[in-house]
Amino acid sequence: MGKQALINVDYTVDFVADEGKLTCGLPGQEIENTIVSLTKQFIERGEYVVFAIDAHVEGDVLHPEAHLFPPHNIIGTSGRNLFGALAEVFETHKEKDNIYYFDKTRYSAFAGTDLEIRLRERGIEEVHLVGVCTDICILHTAVDAYNKGFQIVIHKDAVASFNQAGHEWALSHFENTLGAQIR
Repeated sequence: MGKQALINVDYTVDFVADEGKLTCGLPGQEIENTIVSLTKQFIERGEYVVFAIDAHVEGDVLHPEAHLFPPHNIIGTSGRNLFGALAEVFETHKEKDNIYYFDKTRYSAFAGTDLEIRLRERGIEEVHLVGVCTDICILHTAVDAYNKGFQIVIHKDAVASFNQAGHEWALSHFENTLGAQIR
């Protein structure tokens, strides 16, 4: 097995909290302990830990999501803050060399970002995905990881969606179409 990275996708107030602008609600909240535990494990082992966080500009009508979803994860709002105990873990470790936090503007953490370059520089061959939403940003990140030749691990107790049918479909797709390990 090659080197591994953990990619935390969009685990923010807007996507998880009851008052979030595009929240998964309870399904998102129920995975908090698992996400926090996995993040701490990867950090303690010195593995690369990525926080890929959705970033939107208020009033940007040209962004394709503007016509699909209500405004969410607006730059400068508390909705972009990491949710719950994950925020504390990040604050405690954010200065470490194996932590990388970046903004993403599309569903995939690879779209228009330097994520692939950073993973390749570190010899990472396997990406572990956690966060929300299983059938949107996790899915698109996994498809891009697959197309770029990375091995994929999905932690099923650390992904959630506001659409349970979509969540179940995505878990099946990860395993049966992308060859991902489901743990």
